Amino acid sequence: MAARDNPPGTGPLPLEERVDPEWWKRIFNGLYLVTDGDVVCNRRLTEREVDLIVKLLDLGRDDRVLDLCCGNGRHSLELARRGFSNVHGLDYSRELLQVAETSALREGLTVRFRRGDARRLPYRDDQFDAVILMGNSFGYFRDESDDLRVLRETRRVLRPYGKLLIDVTDGEAFRAQLSPVRAETHDGAVVVRLRELSSDGKRVYTREIVVSGDSVLADQVYGIRLYTFGELRDLLQRAGFVNVSLVARLTYDPDDKDPGLMGSRMVVTALAAKPARGDDRRPLVVVLLGDPRRPNPVKPGGRFDEDDEAAVNELKSALYGIDDYKFVILDDHSAMLRFLQENADSIHLVLNLCDDGFLNDPRMEGHVAAVLEVLGIRYTGAGPACLNLCYDKSAVKAIARSIGVPVLDHALVRSPDDLRRVPGRLFPCIVKPNFGDNSWGITERSVARDTGELRAAVRALREEWGYEGPVLVERFVEGRDLTVSAIGNPPDLHFLPVLEEDYSRLPDGLPRILTYDAKWNPGSPYGSVESVPAKLPDGVRGRLFRWSSILFERLGCRDYARFDWRLDAKGGLWLLEANPNPGWVWDGHFRKACWHAGWTYERMFREIIRAAERRYGLKGDDRPFRTRRPSA
Repeated sequence: MAARDNPPGTGPLPLEERVDPEWWKRIFNGLYLVTDGDVVCNRRLTEREVDLIVKLLDLGRDDRVLDLCCGNGRHSLELARRGFSNVHGLDYSRELLQVAETSALREGLTVRFRRGDARRLPYRDDQFDAVILMGNSFGYFRDESDDLRVLRETRRVLRPYGKLLIDVTDGEAFRAQLSPVRAETHDGAVVVRLRELSSDGKRVYTREIVVSGDSVLADQVYGIRLYTFGELRDLLQRAGFVNVSLVARLTYDPDDKDPGLMGSRMVVTALAAKPARGDDRRPLVVVLLGDPRRPNPVKPGGRFDEDDEAAVNELKSALYGIDDYKFVILDDHSAMLRFLQENADSIHLVLNLCDDGFLNDPRMEGHVAAVLEVLGIRYTGAGPACLNLCYDKSAVKAIARSIGVPVLDHALVRSPDDLRRVPGRLFPCIVKPNFGDNSWGITERSVARDTGELRAAVRALREEWGYEGPVLVERFVEGRDLTVSAIGNPPDLHFLPVLEEDYSRLPDGLPRILTYDAKWNPGSPYGSVESVPAKLPDGVRGRLFRWSSILFERLGCRDYARFDWRLDAKGGLWLLEANPNPGWVWDGHFRKACWHAGWTYERMFREIIRAAERRYGLKGDDRPFRTRRPSA
């Protein structure tokens, strides 16, 4: 590494003045695989990191993945070992790429390695579904504008709303824990590292001296820019990314090795915001959503917020990864009817995700389906009769009881007189709106043990929530909350893994129920509630599936649905609610059930569309479902 001589009579130059701006072109060689071999040749560490990559990016086996600055290809090769068939690796170092290619040839793995500069990627626009940038391979350039160029190039080669994952040093933590001098041994060679922060604290410079016996194998200086999450988020947003999230922190602290810049790292994900491709030859699928311009009475604060915007971005990421269709997202309800009417003949299918209801009125969820029926447009999910029926919880319970599906005793309260007539056998009871979704109106005070608490719960619904409809008062039993998700249509109805609400971290004294806060307020005590796969006896699972099948058909559900149950201590099952067109969001119950079945978010939508196409008799993919059954 080139360095200037010190002027006579002065001390050694600071490392900041000794570093070659293009140090990264020469340092990554065979010696690097020795001095950093505890990380870059660590198979177990690589496997854990790839576990995280696959989970956080929700990767499918056919996804096109670029391992940017791949080095010796440890992550690319591990993805290929796991059956990912379209993996590319790019790095500047010829030596490291040769090591990667030799490993791939030896193991019979298909990875397409290529040499190049991350600021000028040799790939076409929209080529990849995901890009990973691992092992702190970011911030090498002296000028921050070059880091921005890397991110803009990454966005260019990602498809619309494709995914980026960056694993980079946590600048704030590194500065706080900086060790100026560290020494260690690698394969008989002594490695000494001297570190200094730049004058502005934005970069760290390292002098690395490698000695073997009497020989100095290397004496080199390199510098890396340090980012906090806030700084990296701002840079990603400037490059055109959205949904920038700090999703994990990684630590590396071996007993006898210098963790260096790998000691405390941030794992950050983001989506490449860019317009969908305009290929008019593909079948047109119109996606109907709630209107973010209008008030929404169900959401916290009564309006769409940043979380809703992030959910729509995740939706776009999933849908734009399905190459079989052209997707048009329609969320402006003032233009919805005209657009559907003018384009009815050219629409292959509507993906009806407008669970907020027309004009964001939940009472008009069925109206959207009714319009599609009138216009003769094919669409996914339940029809207007089913949606209107299932909005009425007491009506669903009456139908369920009439066909032999067990429901808990309940009463409807419309007036003070009704309240006085609630029978004592219903206590303890749970109080909820008869018309409503998403646990709206349900709090820790919704469980009433006597008449006084019942009156208070009803009053809270009226005064605090502004609910004017009939109130459902249902006998409350302690037990396990279970969710059964179904996809397809009879006789080809398939069940996803049963989920259970895990209340183990909920503070004592709070009722074990799924409140509004559990779904909408992660900072509340109920934010600790998690949905996990349920371990159930075969008999219980059999009853759940059998009764859910009966309800699916009797209520008129189509393509997909969700049913909520309570399992009491004696093994009794009780239907709580039926949910046609259940919530589609990436962190919702239906999506979680798909994930536990081994499905990506993208596949969830593929299967919903396929179910509707089959129901309409459209030509499509007729492969059978391959749903992994939950374990007992």
